[in-house]
Amino acid sequence: MNKNDCVIRSEKKDDYREVESLVREAFWNVYRPGCSEHYVIHVLRNDPAFVKELDFVMERDGRLIGQNMFMNTVIDADDGRKIPVLTMGPICIAPEYKRRGYGKTLLDFSLEKATALGFGAVLFEGNIGFYGKSGFDYARNFNIRYHDLPEDADDSFFLCKELIPGYLNGVSGVYRTPQGYYVKDSDVEEFDKGFPARKKLKLPGQIF
Repeated sequence: MNKNDCVIRSEKKDDYREVESLVREAFWNVYRPGCSEHYVIHVLRNDPAFVKELDFVMERDGRLIGQNMFMNTVIDADDGRKIPVLTMGPICIAPEYKRRGYGKTLLDFSLEKATALGFGAVLFEGNIGFYGKSGFDYARNFNIRYHDLPEDADDSFFLCKELIPGYLNGVSGVYRTPQGYYVKDSDVEEFDKGFPARKKLKLPGQIF
């Protein structure tokens, strides 16, 4: 891709519905039949943990093709401290623009802005094959555990990137997902009625 053919800017209120439609299109039937991410982003914008300064959209030829957002959360450290960190997402690129470099450009831009604002680390659920290219590593290598995950369970989905080098030195503990990410299926169904009907499919590789 040519990095000059897109613009990354802050999300505006006028973008909300278009962004929700974009998120719905990007996640539909990916992790489950249908999706909930478009409702999640709708809810998170009004959550006290939402970081408005790190709410971005990507435009190409006047059309929104990507978005990313961040939330404040904490690590409950084993020594009793609460360590402020960020979590990220939903993050997406329109399906027809995937695997062309737009996602990494948006991600790297977002992380640079978070670093400039003084945040120390980002913890996130994602694929190391993609996010590793932007400096993420397995959270276990920082001695951070995912809440409610049994000791012998696969934690390869749980990633971390220090924005301030050494920020997590001497820290071990449990990451807490912000409550805003937990939404009711019934609320998702009701919200989804406001969008064009789409067929929910059970596909190989879905995790829910």
